[in-house]
Amino acid sequence: MATISKLNPSEHSHDRNPGLPFSLDAIEDIHVNLSAVERRANTLPGRRTVKKEYQAAWLLKAISCIDLTTLSGDDTLGRVRRLCAKARQPVRPDLIDALGMQDKHLTTGAVCVYHTMVETAVEALQGTNIPVAAVSTGFPAGLSPFDLRVQEIEASVAAGAKEIDIVITRGHVLTGNWQALYDEIKIFREACGEAHLKAILGTGELVTLRNVAKASMIAMMAGADFIKTSTGKESVNATLPVSLVMIRAIRAYEEMTGIKIGYKPAGGISTAKDVLNYQILMKEELGNDWLQPDLFRIGASSLLADIERQLEHYVTGRYSADFRHPMG
Repeated sequence: MATISKLNPSEHSHDRNPGLPFSLDAIEDIHVNLSAVERRANTLPGRRTVKKEYQAAWLLKAISCIDLTTLSGDDTLGRVRRLCAKARQPVRPDLIDALGMQDKHLTTGAVCVYHTMVETAVEALQGTNIPVAAVSTGFPAGLSPFDLRVQEIEASVAAGAKEIDIVITRGHVLTGNWQALYDEIKIFREACGEAHLKAILGTGELVTLRNVAKASMIAMMAGADFIKTSTGKESVNATLPVSLVMIRAIRAYEEMTGIKIGYKPAGGISTAKDVLNYQILMKEELGNDWLQPDLFRIGASSLLADIERQLEHYVTGRYSADFRHPMG
């Protein structure tokens, strides 16, 4: 079995992002070559693959980076507790034993819920290092009154959330009001206190990849610790071209500041094959640091079941039915 290391999701080992002063010049200079981005993204599916024990190792690593998520209108406290139990033990014990992973204490990267479920999730995860992430600021549209969005962040932090997934006002991007976007995220960052801020850009609604690149840079300049593609509620969610643009913005920001920013694709990543493409992209564009849960998260709800099926196939040579891997 290829080595799996650093599986503890709560080890935010890199420095917090202090942000940068607002600079319109830095934003106006950003350009994106659409055909080059699409060409690069198209090299990933199918051409680069990992096999057998290496694939199993990559998939176990992916589990440690999943933000196990439930964001449905019919969420219940019982569903959240079941989700937290799955986060604590994401793979069946017999498979963990067969993979030689008993001493690694594999968990998911976080559990992601609405504010009303934060307290329940924190309670259910007591005794673990699994952080609770709360979606906030009027998720998913981000159009509730501004002071209520700030209060929602503060309430989730007070309830025990260690990460806050905020949504930006997409209208600021679409109208080119970069100062307003910067100011908004900076206030959200202050409201987070010690909790890490993950800025959801809603990339499917930003129209152009240039807008995605500019919004990514503004979010990082304003102090975001992570940038995230989508709420999962848009008609278009995470894609490889969008991811490439955001990842290269992260690389540019690190070159400017020395600060490493995390990346979270979310929405539509439901198979092991999907997640391997994202992991390969992270490794090739940013390096091994971005394969760890402190800098890479995957927003997903059904992905874990498919990864578990693939791991069972690796161990036994057989695929089991989907219903053998319930998600709650």
